[in-house]
Amino acid sequence: MARTWLCRDDMDRERLLDMEERLKPVRRVAFAFLGIALILSAPWIGLWTLLPLALAGGLFFAADARLENSERPEYLMFAAWALSEVTIAAAVALSGGPETATLSWIAIPVVTLSARFSMRGMLVGVALAIGLVLAVAFIVDPGAVIDSPPLVMAPIALILATAALSTALMQSDVDHRSEAVVDQLTGMLNRKALANRVDELVQQSELTGQQVGMILADVDHFKEINDTQGHAAGDAVLTDVAYLFRKRLRAFDLAYRIGGEEFLILLPGADILECIGLAETLREGAASTRMGDGVSLTVSFGVSASPVGAGFDNEKVFAAADGALYEAKSLGRNRVCAKETAGSNGSAPATESRRATVGSVG
Repeated sequence: MARTWLCRDDMDRERLLDMEERLKPVRRVAFAFLGIALILSAPWIGLWTLLPLALAGGLFFAADARLENSERPEYLMFAAWALSEVTIAAAVALSGGPETATLSWIAIPVVTLSARFSMRGMLVGVALAIGLVLAVAFIVDPGAVIDSPPLVMAPIALILATAALSTALMQSDVDHRSEAVVDQLTGMLNRKALANRVDELVQQSELTGQQVGMILADVDHFKEINDTQGHAAGDAVLTDVAYLFRKRLRAFDLAYRIGGEEFLILLPGADILECIGLAETLREGAASTRMGDGVSLTVSFGVSASPVGAGFDNEKVFAAADGALYEAKSLGRNRVCAKETAGSNGSAPATESRRATVGSVG
């Protein structure tokens, strides 16, 4: 996957998607608290200030609806975050500017920055928040700020302190989580991360009816590489195969190492034909690229997808993909085979991709 200034790799994107799911209920509670405060303050500032709050909530709702199918989910979430800051700043400006107690509210969204984005994203977000504090203060009532600089110094200090503390706490969480869910050899996510992702996709598919595709990949004759060239060469091959897979996936597709030379790829929103197309691209890429220290190899693929509107049953989809992978191995390796998931139209026999080629590398 492509590196961006907001996410360094697929682990960062996985963390963003995971954190967004965790933040949804908390964000609703936070918005409720702010709404209650604005209602109680209505005799002094009016109820109209609820409109910017509702707009900010709507922005996150719209972003969440498109998150899973976005090529760059980090950009979508950062845009929603930035626009929510702008709406809060606008409400503060219209309700009194630097002399209103709500100026400090601009610091609230800052606490979520390090939970979602890289250090660059956090720094840009903090700069935006400080810029909005200064803009609100000097545009609405510059005289008040000049007479009493602490009006802006206090909110800015709150923003900086919030960013520093949340970053330290989140870095600790990231370090521990990385050790737990990342395969140390390939940098891919492992089975523990897969279990968490599967649970999320099951819930999402129940609500949306969206299909989920699955690709199983197995490096052909990997034992021979270990036996003839050594385990160091085998490790280098696995690292390069993992890299080749990652760079050809969409931002919201996630790849996992689930065994010695076995990999699994989940494709939200993809049907079986799309999975076959991607698997064939990966197969061709592996066959045409020397891995590790100049090793030529091939990879076999088994493909399946959940039925339309039936929800994602991981066990059934995995069983079908595993059966297709076994078929690919039996037919000579270096090919893509696909199998319908039982329950869609009954279990169908494995079907070779029209573009797959026969052959294996010994």
